[in-house]
Amino acid sequence: MPRRCAVLAALAALGLALGLGVCLHAQSLTASPDKDKSKDKDAAPGNTGDVDKVERLMTARHEYRMALESLRAYYISTGDVERARWAEDELLQFHRANKQAFRIDMDVPPPTLQGNYNIPEANELYKEAMSYKDKGWGTDYIDNQRRAELRLQQLLSDHPQSDKISDAAYQLGDIYESKAYKHYDRAAHYFERCFQWNPKTQYDARLRAARLYERNVGERNHAIQIYQEIVNRETDSKRIEEAQKRLAELSAGK
Repeated sequence: MPRRCAVLAALAALGLALGLGVCLHAQSLTASPDKDKSKDKDAAPGNTGDVDKVERLMTARHEYRMALESLRAYYISTGDVERARWAEDELLQFHRANKQAFRIDMDVPPPTLQGNYNIPEANELYKEAMSYKDKGWGTDYIDNQRRAELRLQQLLSDHPQSDKISDAAYQLGDIYESKAYKHYDRAAHYFERCFQWNPKTQYDARLRAARLYERNVGERNHAIQIYQEIVNRETDSKRIEEAQKRLAELSAGK
């Protein structure tokens, strides 16, 4: 019996340590297809036939995850170690799955958020996310990127007025651009949110967004707009030099 209790305790600790089964990817639940479409280019005019389908997919993902979490908690409470491990393993596979953002306008928060407040809970989520981000190798690296993503998304969903939202957006852009995801359109939009939510950000969010829009997303005109914004607003000489070079080359059709 003591050994069985020890195993159960270890299993419960495992779930908490993994963090994948207990952190809600809240942005996918709260995002609405109606948010600020008039102010954001992310909506796809004339192409809304998939909205209901994407909403159903997002709901199904959430309900599936919640069902597994509920099963895992139940089996831990009843002492069924084997079935608790089954639920834990399936939760891990669920979070490891590469989930695409089928509609950016339903995935990325609007550009109108204002992060004006120092919120301790948001600060802690950001700290936790950064303790995982870019750590480890192989599967551990992917798991840690997922852990960081979940906490940063929870920060944006639960604390949209936090003064950490711009930093969180930059880190999400970096995560989505990383080899764990390669979601370049998604990454570009989060880099863009970084400087939209904080125009004075010290991060190179404008440059990274412009590069992605130009090279990976295929939105050359939008990239030009952001390169021009770098020239007009930034003070970092290297960023300005690269932006000027790309503007000249793009104008010449290169």
